[in-house]
Amino acid sequence: MRGAALADGLIAGAVGSTALNVATYLDMVVRARPASQSPQESAERVAEVTHLDLGAQERAANRRSGLGALMGYGLGVAAAVGFAALTRGRRQPVLRAAALLGGGAMTLSDGALTVLGVTDPRTWRRTDWLADLLPHLAYGLTAAATWNRLRPSARQG
Repeated sequence: MRGAALADGLIAGAVGSTALNVATYLDMVVRARPASQSPQESAERVAEVTHLDLGAQERAANRRSGLGALMGYGLGVAAAVGFAALTRGRRQPVLRAAALLGGGAMTLSDGALTVLGVTDPRTWRRTDWLADLLPHLAYGLTAAATWNRLRPSARQG
């Protein structure tokens, strides 16, 4: 994969991650639901597995919060970079790209949460799946649109 495609994947992943967060916060406002504790719990599990000392109780809580958010952005960027490699840097039909990007990000995210023992998707209710699916759909659509906007068209190249 060439450098420009990697950079475009990074940008598309960052834009998609921002859209995912906006959709998540909008859901919190509309349904008056609390923030998920999954990012902090994931960060805590990663710290445990890697024997990383996060410090005293209050400092550790703050570090878990920041680390959880950074891990989310990292997964969003990783999904788009993986997509860039999969497509060999080429533009894709937006709906195909959105499905690959959104599905890839959702699989990475939910897979990581499951492997870390933070959640078990087999126990989720329909509302849980929708609360997870809709933000990942926003991620996929915006990351796909960004990717295609950044990549040269066949006519240009």
